[in-house]
Amino acid sequence: MMVLKWFQKKIRVIKIEFLTLFYNSHMSTDYVFDTLVQPGFWMVDTFAGLLGPAFVLLVTFLTMTVIFIVYWVGLPYYLEYKPFWFVCFLIVLGHYILINVVFNYWMALTTHPGIPPYDRDLPQVVSICKKCIAPKPPRTHHCSICNICILKMDHHCPWLNNCVGHYNHRYFFLYMAYMILGCVFIMSLGFEILFDLVFVSDDPMNFEPCFLMFSRSTLIYYESFFTTSCFICLGALMLWHANLIHHGETSIEAHINKSETKRMAELGKKYTNIYNFGPKYNWYLFLGMLDGRGWLSVLFPSRHKPPRDGLTWDTVHSENLNWTYGAYRRSTS
Repeated sequence: MMVLKWFQKKIRVIKIEFLTLFYNSHMSTDYVFDTLVQPGFWMVDTFAGLLGPAFVLLVTFLTMTVIFIVYWVGLPYYLEYKPFWFVCFLIVLGHYILINVVFNYWMALTTHPGIPPYDRDLPQVVSICKKCIAPKPPRTHHCSICNICILKMDHHCPWLNNCVGHYNHRYFFLYMAYMILGCVFIMSLGFEILFDLVFVSDDPMNFEPCFLMFSRSTLIYYESFFTTSCFICLGALMLWHANLIHHGETSIEAHINKSETKRMAELGKKYTNIYNFGPKYNWYLFLGMLDGRGWLSVLFPSRHKPPRDGLTWDTVHSENLNWTYGAYRRSTS
């Protein structure tokens, strides 16, 4: 019995010593989970940074192959079976979409999203970055892959090898929009080719090599697979971002706003996103429809910069923007 009491006393002492060294009043399942997945985050951040250039080359290669097949298979088919005026119209429309895809991808790839200046005082500061040990303006967040704070950071895109932020967010979204439009263009016009040359025609030439070792049917299957996959995957991503823009928030802010809405509701209060001007004006602001710029700056390539410098922001409580399509009026409801 004495031995048992001695062991129990030793165990209590060891427990007290352990808690003295490692006790954390903020301990929770979320805290434990975050700690355990940190190595995973480190691996993702490291490999995303290293593989970024490879992803950019992959996107470029896949896009070029899809365009090549349009010229190699699609254009000859339509020249043979469709009216010449209709083919000319499709060529103009197709190149219009292609120019917008290439322009917006290149601009999203090469435009720096913006970083806070470290050589002067900031007009507004909301917190101190624990990684940079530097003040952060509103809507600024730290990118663990770029290892720097990004103005109005949305996310780090491995397919761009770049962060999506204040200065290139519009290019990123328009790239997705025109890429989806291009997929619709190819799928709608290519369905007839797929059905006719692969499933109906018994011409043996369709199954013999026509480019290197690839037959026409193989190229058509390749085109169908990648355009359909891109349409589904990129389309879902575009809809997600369109919903964020619709509500005047970024991917990061969506999580913050959701958490704050829940927290304020528990206190019997209502949370307001001060950057949400309403669906119509959120889109005007995002697309840069200010200072007389209209839909032409969206329908055609435009290098115009977003309003403000990313250090200060207009809010529903205080805005001074020159809206192209009518002044903003805050809802009183």
